Amino acid sequence: MKRPEDTQRRGRFIGLMIAAIGVFWVLATEIGGQYGWSQRTRAFFDLAALAGFGMAMWMIYGLWRDRRKDKD
Repeated sequence: MKRPEDTQRRGRFIGLMIAAIGVFWVLATEIGGQYGWSQRTRAFFDLAALAGFGMAMWMIYGLWRDRRKDKD
């Protein structure tokens, strides 16, 4: 059985990860606009952010599944 502190730590990590990905995405978009990056380069950063958000959703699902398992 996992300790509640571990679950809380994982939740905080996921929250910080989502925030960091969001900041990265906004900065990459802003910098790309100012420096005139090609659409292909901007799309790469969009896809990287999308992959990060997808990974965060997968981690949230795992956290939710572990919490449900602990209740049973």
